[in-house]
Amino acid sequence: MVERPELISVVVERAIAAERDLADLAESIEDEWSYVNDLDAAWAARLTEVAAGRGADPARPAVVAAVDEAIAETRAISDPHRAIDWLSTFPQVVLLALGEQG
Repeated sequence: MVERPELISVVVERAIAAERDLADLAESIEDEWSYVNDLDAAWAARLTEVAAGRGADPARPAVVAAVDEAIAETRAISDPHRAIDWLSTFPQVVLLALGEQG
């Protein structure tokens, strides 16, 4: 049996969930609440746009591996300030892996 490649929409869905988790951690810094939510909303919208346009396309194994590695990096973050930094960095890494513009 031949395995089907993962769809871009599934990869992006995982990335959006990881982005949301970063935002949840970062929200613990009250003074940054608006900034964190604005970043999260903007990047989620951009990633959703990619999924809408290319979601039915298969993701190359290297893309899946790159996004999964970036997600693993986000899961290792426990400092809310670092989470804020990654709210901008992480989606750009995902977009780069997908061959998209930021």
